Amino acid sequence: MDIEELRTFVEVADAGGLSPAARRLGVSKSIVSRRLARLEADLGVQLLARTTRGAALTEAGTTFRDHAAKVCAEIDVARETILPAGELRGRLRVAAPLSFGPTHFAAVFAELARRHPHLQVHTCYTDRFVDLIAEGYDCAIRLGHLQDSNLVARRVGPIYGKLVASPAYIEAQGAPETPDELLTHQAVMQGTETWQFMDGESVVTLHPQGYFKADNGMALVAAALAGLGVAYLPEGLIHEHLASGALVEVMKRYPIRPAGIFVVRPPGPHPARKIRVLTEMLIACFDAAPEVVGKASG
Repeated sequence: MDIEELRTFVEVADAGGLSPAARRLGVSKSIVSRRLARLEADLGVQLLARTTRGAALTEAGTTFRDHAAKVCAEIDVARETILPAGELRGRLRVAAPLSFGPTHFAAVFAELARRHPHLQVHTCYTDRFVDLIAEGYDCAIRLGHLQDSNLVARRVGPIYGKLVASPAYIEAQGAPETPDELLTHQAVMQGTETWQFMDGESVVTLHPQGYFKADNGMALVAAALAGLGVAYLPEGLIHEHLASGALVEVMKRYPIRPAGIFVVRPPGPHPARKIRVLTEMLIACFDAAPEVVGKASG
């Protein structure tokens, strides 16, 4: 029984099919199929029932999946223990926000890969909410104020944002001065997120409403520039527009609540060393050169 066969089985079980598992593993679907066939032949039982929609666990497969995942995790710990100091191997799958990943985090991922040539670094850039466990990610970088969850989070840096609108919108609708007034305005936003502001030492939480929504920060910038509403945006995306006057900061008496950049991982007593190394590199990056980053996205 081969460890790669066990890893492949766990990936197929979690991904729900051979094709998505192959994409996660970075191998062809035929290799995944052969590994599963060898594993089932060694065990003498069927672990997966192939369907037109993918692959479903059999009763035996459901029982075996948890044991296989534990074995894979133990092997990873054992490998880390005996590796030379500083050397990383295996694969690291990271989900990062599309709005900031390429500009603020990609260089760190590239440096991690350069320092550890035996580590496969696979990064997905997306502004959608990624289910780490269901989609097979080792960790993710998230911005803003984190929702309560069973994930383990480590703050690696700050983010800063402003509430802005275009001069055309302000001329037509006026500028909100207080949180109550803000609720009467159109907001351009990601979805159903909350916005948090500071009133002295108190936090004011609002649930804005608007007809324009997008899951990408640059799309929200475009909507604000077009005069579609008030936007809660990161300084890293809007500083040029503020400097040119294309966007204007509003509700200055109620600054946006400070937020953070977090590395989140699935629950467990200790993070894998590859996650610890990435986290330390991100902390060093933002400590050395703090960036104006951020949009609170939960």
